[in-house]
Amino acid sequence: MEWIQQLVNGISLGSIYALIALGYTMVYGIIKLINFAHGDVFMIGSFIGFYAIAKWELGFFPALLLAMTVCAIMGVLIERIAYKRLRNATRIAALITAIGVSLLIEYTTIFFRGAQPAAYPEVFKNKSLDIFGVQISSTSILILTVAVVLMILLQFIVHKTKIGKAMRAVSHDADAARLMGINVDNTISATFAIGSALAGAAGVIFGVYYTKIDPLMGVIPGVKAFIAAVLGGIGIIPGAMVGGMLLGVVESLVSALGFSLWRDAAAFVILILILIFRPSGIFGKNAREKV
Repeated sequence: MEWIQQLVNGISLGSIYALIALGYTMVYGIIKLINFAHGDVFMIGSFIGFYAIAKWELGFFPALLLAMTVCAIMGVLIERIAYKRLRNATRIAALITAIGVSLLIEYTTIFFRGAQPAAYPEVFKNKSLDIFGVQISSTSILILTVAVVLMILLQFIVHKTKIGKAMRAVSHDADAARLMGINVDNTISATFAIGSALAGAAGVIFGVYYTKIDPLMGVIPGVKAFIAAVLGGIGIIPGAMVGGMLLGVVESLVSALGFSLWRDAAAFVILILILIFRPSGIFGKNAREKV
């Protein structure tokens, strides 16, 4: 029963990684950029949720929506100000810019509020539910439910809406999409907005789950979410979801075996193994390049 409990905890943690990984994979799928500032958008979402609940006395769901809205706007601003001019630049230039934006967000936050951590207020009374003899916390169920609903909503947007069709077209061939009348700039901005909104939601549920947040909290979850995206196949949306869940389960199982100090290392071991044996990821396919 303890193993099943750890499995549920792993899936809850993995759902947070999956929400962040979706932002990485969507942006990479559409403009082939690894947005390393994405982990810091997650951090901003967490702080927006914290101030909304603790200072402005909003409930969990209004705070979640507010964090998603602010992060969506922030994602669009980052894309328009920092990345738009670099679309035809070298990959290394875009990568260095992404790292620069990440550091700018982190240290601007430290400048305005200091580096001290904050304790998330208790949103719900954390009760343990007994399901078939397994003790599962109500917070874990809430996190998993919110994450699954957001992932289903994303799938609906991508496959059933006009902007989703435009995103898939731009991802496949941006020049052909432009010739067919699709506004490529707006489509890329919408991709950043959706990915950043999901990161903001992940930030709020992370704060509720772990209770402690700080301005540098986005670094490790951001890197782990990137590993989850690579594990599933970067650029592939279902791959990011599955990769995040798998990574969360592996971390929980490593902790359950008594190697809790090695849980962060486990993520990097997975990254090394996937790059050696299957660089395209679980859902990825090897693409042929014409010379």
